[in-house]
Amino acid sequence: EVQLVESGGGLVQAGGSLRLSCVASGFTFDDYAIGWFRQAPGRESEGVSCISDSDGSTYYADSVKGRFAISSDNAKNTVYLQMNSLKPEDTAVYSCGAVRGDCYSSSYLDGVMDSWGEGTLVTVSS
Repeated sequence: EVQLVESGGGLVQAGGSLRLSCVASGFTFDDYAIGWFRQAPGRESEGVSCISDSDGSTYYADSVKGRFAISSDNAKNTVYLQMNSLKPEDTAVYSCGAVRGDCYSSSYLDGVMDSWGEGTLVTVSS
């Protein structure tokens, strides 16, 4: 059974940092892209970042480029999202998902994933 569990959310002041973790079980990263999404109240879900080990590709939304960094630790079956220089507009529930393929040829950019985690709340105060 494929499972994804996020952690690392919390309350942080603007300009601060958080590191989110997405621990996967039931599959290996080799054939999957792992993507982070976020959804703020009243707003549509946004694909934030993605990583795929099969081709080493990564993706960042324009809104987070230069501030967020995605990485993976295959030994721990974990994908991290390091979030720096956080802004109040980064406040959202962050979820990770897994989809077969890489970040660009899979359905990640369409927001369609094979499996999802429950999400973790990030709140950035001004």
